[in-house]
Order: sequence, then C-alpha cells, then structure tokens
Amino acid sequence: MNDAALIHATITFVKQQLADAEGGHDWFHIQRVYNNALHIAETEPCNFTVVKLGALLHDIADSKFHNGDETVGPRMARKFLESNNVDKDIIEHVIAIIENISFKGGNTERSFSSKELEIVQDADRLDALGAIGIARAFNYGGFKNRALHDPNIAPNLNMSKEEYKKSTAPTLNHFYEKLLLLKNRMNTQTGKKIAEGRHIYMEGFLAQFYAEWDGEL
Repeated sequence: MNDAALIHATITFVKQQLADAEGGHDWFHIQRVYNNALHIAETEPCNFTVVKLGALLHDIADSKFHNGDETVGPRMARKFLESNNVDKDIIEHVIAIIENISFKGGNTERSFSSKELEIVQDADRLDALGAIGIARAFNYGGFKNRALHDPNIAPNLNMSKEEYKKSTAPTLNHFYEKLLLLKNRMNTQTGKKIAEGRHIYMEGFLAQFYAEWDGEL
C-alpha cells in the first residue's frame, strides 16, 4: 500500500472510530491536529509518513473515555497498522508517539524522544490553545458537568499524573493547570510562534471573564 492509500485508509478508520466522540476529541480535532502537524513538518527534518500517522492516530482512544486505560489507543493503532502491513519500524514509532504525546499534568518525563513526536505534540497542543482551545475546555467541562469557575477552589499546579487524571476542578482551573503552561513547553520554532499568539488570546479571554464575573463590565 502506497503512502497516499495508507493515509486515506487511516482517515477512514479514524472517522469511523470517532463518529460518536465528545466534541473536543472528535474527528475535527484530529483533522486540525493533522493540518497543524503538516504545517510544522514543512519546517523540520522529519519522516512525513510517521508525522501523518502519528497525528491521525494520536487520539484514537483517549484514556479519558476508556476508564483511564492508556493501553487501548496504542493497541487499536497497532492492530490497524499491522492489518495494513505497515513497516514495523514505522508502527513502533507511531505507537511511541501515541504513548508519549499527552500532557498528563506536565510533571511526567517522556520515555521516548523524536523529531516526529515533537511535531505531533506541538500540533496537538496548539489545538488546546486560542479560541478553539477555550471552546474545547468548556465543551469538555460541560460534558463532565463541571462548574465554570469557583473562586474558592484554587488551581493545583503540582498534580501528579493520577491526580491530574482524576481532577474534577472547575473548567477555569484547567487554564492554569495546563493551557497557559503550553506556550513554554512547545518543541519547535513554528509551534512556539503560533502558540504565542494563541496564548495572548487566552489571556485576553480570562481578563474579560473575570471582569464579567465580578460585574465590572
């Protein structure tokens, strides 16, 4: 199977698997990350096939929607890639990207590094920033029936991986516990440049939010 046919088959597979997904982790999220990854990859030395497959399969089964089981996504991706006779080295690289891409509280050391992981990770993090990042945060908060904001519940910036996964804090806390931290954790120059603008947009949103919350506007 040539590269174009493999990517087409992967897109079809991902659309089918995520047909009923939560709005912030659906096919459109994957599509945005894929496009971000292609844009960043143009400025970095990398294996485009690995970047494309990593971006398309990175959220094929997010552990948040599978009782915290982080093995479901890699297993599904491996089965799909093997069924399409993808080269073993490419499969292992894509699986490593899936296993190491997540934020998970930001205090977990990656067990794998590659330029392709850096690109896909930046592409995914960009989708957690800016206007869409704000929309995704509140969409997921609504999905989990979380409060918008509670001034009496302070953000926890030192959560372990397990604490981060189990957190039920108001959605606004997520900005401080993850979203506003991403700008300084981007890997590529292109990712950093885009993240800067989206970060500034979120800071403006927060200023407006607090002003309205306090009845100042």
